[in-house]
Amino acid sequence: MALDPDTFDALIDTVRRFVAERLRPLEAAVEEADAIPDAVVAEMKDMGLFGLSIAEEFGGLGLDMVEECRVAIEMGRTTPAFRSTFGTNVGIGSQGLVMAGTDEQKAMWLPKIASGEIVTSFALTEPDVGSDSGSVKTRAVRARDEDGGDVYRLSGTKRYITNADKAQLFTVMARTGEDKGARGVSAFLVPKDLPGITIGEPEKKMGQKGAKVADVHFDDVPVPAANRLGAEGEGFKIAMRVLDRGRLHISAVCVGVAERLIADSVAYAGSRSQFGQPIAGHQLIQGMIADMKTEALVARAMVLETAGKKDRGEDVVLESAAAKYFASEMVGRVADKAVQIYGGAGYIADYGIERLYRDVRLFRIYEGTSQIQQVIIARETMKRGG
Repeated sequence: MALDPDTFDALIDTVRRFVAERLRPLEAAVEEADAIPDAVVAEMKDMGLFGLSIAEEFGGLGLDMVEECRVAIEMGRTTPAFRSTFGTNVGIGSQGLVMAGTDEQKAMWLPKIASGEIVTSFALTEPDVGSDSGSVKTRAVRARDEDGGDVYRLSGTKRYITNADKAQLFTVMARTGEDKGARGVSAFLVPKDLPGITIGEPEKKMGQKGAKVADVHFDDVPVPAANRLGAEGEGFKIAMRVLDRGRLHISAVCVGVAERLIADSVAYAGSRSQFGQPIAGHQLIQGMIADMKTEALVARAMVLETAGKKDRGEDVVLESAAAKYFASEMVGRVADKAVQIYGGAGYIADYGIERLYRDVRLFRIYEGTSQIQQVIIARETMKRGG
């Protein structure tokens, strides 16, 4: 359910000022420390950012998809690591529970997720399983615990798991059936404090410093059967529904980053002079700015139109994939042109452009690579008859 327009406008204004006045001045420090300051995380909780997509009855803001995308665009105007701080709670770490959880599961977890009291994480990728996500090898075997309780014994390793270092609750995809394909995969809510869970050291990454990813190891972890999401064998279906929504959110972040890069490039081009005039006066610079702006406008329109369709209950599998594909590729092109407009300064860390250039590279990989989006787009187009 959408917020009333005045309340939502106030939220957007608050987020916009928070990004401009609080977050952007901290970007270099976050890059250096590879960490988000605790005080900033506390402010995000107070603003309700951890519960954007969670219903008001559970303490969230209850934004619809259009509203969530508009907030994501605003958050995209700073380093993406800030958005990742609460991003899993808003998206892939909570939406499986929102979509497929029982009333008891929702009442137990959603209020704490919405408040940021607990951080969630989505555990699908494995050392040998990436784009072929229906082939997970982590297993969950039905058993009895020492007290006779109904549990699943969970064993396996998940890789590149966002926020794994601070998550208290994982949505884990594991194989429960003999079927080797997607139909043998089930979804589980796995609290971090269960015995047998080990978190690996955070990986050193190209960009998005401050947003940690790490391996998560499950060694015969006794997960209560009551923590299964949906029926056995529905895990892959749940994961794909979660990713449909997550792809739209990421697409919106890409739009925000692109708009930030365009604004910075225009400002720099107006202040930097060569051949006796600001470089903004040179047509080849103007050509790059025109291309950047046009592509960003197209991506924004795609994202918001698709979000509106989703809010109306329409099937947006194709459109979400297309938005993710176009927006993530678009922001890479925009970042490359921004470096070119800045010239040598664009390659120097002090200006921040090279940092965003590195940051946006990940958008073409996670929550489905560009190549996976192409497969989905082609499949769905042919299914719909062109």
